[in-house]
Order: sequence, then C-alpha cells, then structure tokens
Amino acid sequence: MKRRQPILELIDVHAAYGRIEVLHGVDLAVPVGEVVALLGPNGAGKTTLLKVASGQMKATRGHVHIGGSHVNEVSADAMARAGLCTIPEGRSVFPNLTVTENLRLASYAGAPAERILQIAFERFPRLRQRAGQLAGSLSGGEQQMLAMARALSTEPAVLLVDELSMGLAPLIVQELYDIIAALAATGVSILVVEQFADAALAVAHRAAVLVHGRVVAYGKPDDVADELSTLYLGGAA
Repeated sequence: MKRRQPILELIDVHAAYGRIEVLHGVDLAVPVGEVVALLGPNGAGKTTLLKVASGQMKATRGHVHIGGSHVNEVSADAMARAGLCTIPEGRSVFPNLTVTENLRLASYAGAPAERILQIAFERFPRLRQRAGQLAGSLSGGEQQMLAMARALSTEPAVLLVDELSMGLAPLIVQELYDIIAALAATGVSILVVEQFADAALAVAHRAAVLVHGRVVAYGKPDDVADELSTLYLGGAA
C-alpha cells in the first residue's frame, strides 16, 4: 500500500489515569483523506487514545502531531478550531431541543446557520424529515446522524469517531459507514474506533488493533481481519 503523509500521528504515546498507565507506547498514523479503523476489545484503551489525540487528555510521554506540528500542549478547543473534530460515544445531542435547534447551535462556532442546515439535510435526508422533532424522540440511528451532522458543520480536516455502531441495527450501521467513506473521498481524514470490526473494515484504508494499550497490528484491512481472532485472544476485559 502506498504510504501517504499522515495528518494525525501518535509517536510512542503513553497515557495514564493517576498511577495506572493505560497506553504503553502507542504508534499510530492517520494519512490524509483515509479512514483508519482502530479495533480492539473492551478496556484496550481505544477511547483513551482518542482523548489524547483530541487534546482532551495529555500524554504522559510521547508525541502527538497534527499536520506535522507538535500539539501535546494544545487544548481541545484549540484543536477543534484547527480542524479536528470528535464524535464521542453516546450521541451527544440535546434531547429537549428539536433537530433544527440542535443544528443551529453549531452556528456558534462561526458557520452560518442556514449553511449548516443545508449541508446536514443534504447528507442526512432523514433529518430533514425530522426537522421539527425533539432529538430525544429520535431513534438511536437518527440521533447518531444528528451528532454527525453537528460535528461535520465545522467542516473538519480530521474526524475522530468513537463506537459509531454501538446499539444500532446493522442496516443503520451500514448507512453511517457509507457516509464515513463518502467523507474520506472528499479529503477528510477519519479515525474510527470500533469494537465490532466488520463494518469499519469494509470502508477502512488501514486498520490497527489495540490490545492492553499497545498497537499489536497495523496494515491493510484484509490482512488485519485475518489476524483478528488471534489478536483478540487474551484481550482486556
């Protein structure tokens, strides 16, 4: 596989909660315009890695680079302004606001509200149909679409997605990953964390497997998929 320039790179990254180290020297690269699937069992450190990559948590050792610049001490807000966006696990929407009101909130970052609505409804036609509906009354898949639409309103260069498929029906998961693939085709670089590999591997350009806080495999999706069952044996609970 041809090596492309990474826009996000973690080099020998360690991270800890108090005295308990969770990441033990992680090396990981997300090239420009590619989808990298980060796989691993529960407790492997995947969400911690996303927090470090996004500036929400500081590495205790190692280096985080965005576009070749060292960003270890850069705040999460500054990282977001620089074009890095995170969609956390749990579909962070405001349940007592309508779909339209949720989307309009994203305009506080500077983009015109009407432009945000236009892009959201073009990417997610179902949200147009639910525009006046309270977000809390949407299905899980629709809430995930709304969370993605809000995040994408910032037109990020790098998108970090945590457990996109959690609790969703397979058809909805496929629809969301089709959107991930389409975003990458426009040049967005995407790191997507998944416990369940099949959907992510179907659209990924590369994949990494994290077990016990260490990357134990990184390469082409087909090659990593062939090793998954072995790599998961003994994975963190």
